[in-house]
Amino acid sequence: MTKLTDSVAKPYRYFGGEYNTPDMTKPADVRFCMCVADSYEVGMSNLGVRILYYLFNSIDKVICERCYAPFADYEQYLKEHCLPLCSLETQTPLSEFDFVGFSMGYEMCYSNVFYMLELAGIPVCAEDRDDSYPFIVGGGPCTVNPEPMYKYFDFFFIGEGETPWKQIIEDYKLQKTQCNVKKNDFLRYVDKHYDCIYVPGLHPAVYDGDRVVKIPETRAWRNIEPDMNTVFTPQTQLVPSMEIVHDRAVAELFRGCANGCRFCQAGFIYRPVRERSPDNAFELCKNLLESTGYDELSLNSLSTSDYSGLQALLDKLYPYAEAHHVQLNLPSLRLDSFKGQMAKGNRKSSLTFAPEAGTQRLRDVINKNITEENIFDTLAEAFQQGYSSVKLYFMLGLPTETMEDVEGIYSLACRVKALYKKTRTSAKPLRLYVSTSTFIPKPFTPFQWCAFVDRDDVTAKQKYLMDSCKKSGIEFSYNDYDSSLMEAVLARGGRSVADALYLAYKDGARFDAWGEHFDFEHYRKAFEACGTDIGQIVGAKDLREVLPWDFVDIGVSKTYLENEYNKAMCGTTTPSCNKRCNGCGLAKYGYCKDSHGNTKIN
Repeated sequence: MTKLTDSVAKPYRYFGGEYNTPDMTKPADVRFCMCVADSYEVGMSNLGVRILYYLFNSIDKVICERCYAPFADYEQYLKEHCLPLCSLETQTPLSEFDFVGFSMGYEMCYSNVFYMLELAGIPVCAEDRDDSYPFIVGGGPCTVNPEPMYKYFDFFFIGEGETPWKQIIEDYKLQKTQCNVKKNDFLRYVDKHYDCIYVPGLHPAVYDGDRVVKIPETRAWRNIEPDMNTVFTPQTQLVPSMEIVHDRAVAELFRGCANGCRFCQAGFIYRPVRERSPDNAFELCKNLLESTGYDELSLNSLSTSDYSGLQALLDKLYPYAEAHHVQLNLPSLRLDSFKGQMAKGNRKSSLTFAPEAGTQRLRDVINKNITEENIFDTLAEAFQQGYSSVKLYFMLGLPTETMEDVEGIYSLACRVKALYKKTRTSAKPLRLYVSTSTFIPKPFTPFQWCAFVDRDDVTAKQKYLMDSCKKSGIEFSYNDYDSSLMEAVLARGGRSVADALYLAYKDGARFDAWGEHFDFEHYRKAFEACGTDIGQIVGAKDLREVLPWDFVDIGVSKTYLENEYNKAMCGTTTPSCNKRCNGCGLAKYGYCKDSHGNTKIN
């Protein structure tokens, strides 16, 4: 038999031991394994997992460990030595935990859920798991449409988990210590007592082929944590044993987004905006840096420059960062709220902005709410600050898009080059990157009724941009159509696709989020074998049609989404929630506050 070090690249991916690991030797009545169905490098950067990991380990007699998807070399090593997939911290087989939770952050990671369960020796289908197996739980943003994976999970947690999860664990701990709790009894208990829990095995649905006829007779409500200043927040983070995707301290400034971009699922499923106070945010930043030793800090949110306390925070952070030789990063900057002083702590390497569309007409359709004046004023200020590299992100296949809109992308890029020559302070030549993704109409957006773009249409637009940018010295990139199509199927599908997903995995699908591993042929064959009509799944929907995810309530009303869809088709914009309450439905629950802290009433 081969030695681990002789057969596995970077074995420290699989054995923990990171700095700031909680106490794994304390007595425990409940053991939870937190999984990310992606590599260590990606999974270690997951902020939601990090929060729950420290939350669970803060509970008396509860231990939470981690597991990530292994690469093929470690998979082969496990099989060669007849070993199951284990946790990082204590090398405990996943099958021996009370709960195995998967963070469902990206649809293209679904195949790795099957992969990890099979490596752990845990039956993939929920109906095949008896009381000897752990609860398999799904959480994260993809659970707003849990139906494509309904038969593989015991239950799904929908929304933000800090408050309910602590109580769920306490409930289970009490029942486990007082009686020999049965799996089905606990599933019925959480289904009854927690609105944010969805137990698919207790709620059947009816389908006619790939069209849903009757959704589950339940209502799953997205949990919303109301106060970022008091919610559980780890004041430290694990320091990895190797370089990871986001290898720095990360501080969450606020949740939600007020801008209402109609293509953006996150902008709707994370509403409303809830901010930390600048003092709270500064203490968090300082504690993270001092407890980890990182010399780089990222200020994170969906739109960092929209944080109302950003300048007050930066006024305190800049002197601290300079004194402690810390590099500040401000990702997720909007073109209409970027200010030159925000770039003060950033390296003058590159700025990234997302105009999303090449013409004002289409930006109005998608409610981007930025103008060409915003774009060019912002870039002029950035060039004057010394920036010589800019990345611009756009989408192809947006609703109502024409070739004129695509030509607008190239025209805008050319004008950015001209602006640099006029305003630059750097001697370096401009490096201009234009990147396009293929628009995916996702659940709980005003575009959830729209069709996914045709292959020939998007291919022609990609070719035009590639040829045009090449002759102008602009670097151009685009994403693969098949992977975008598959993401659309997973995002919009219902229970009818579940069997095909597992069949595709059995045919070899895994690590589908990685371009070098994804092969649509696995899915094409599986869909054909199962009689799945993906054209129906990704096609346009009638506004009155029942959608697979209609039983989930994110707080934003379906009527509001429909109104936004109709406004989009007319090219009418909706202002930011920071400017007025637009009546999305959340205010009636008391979550939305005005500038004086008063609850907004529609």
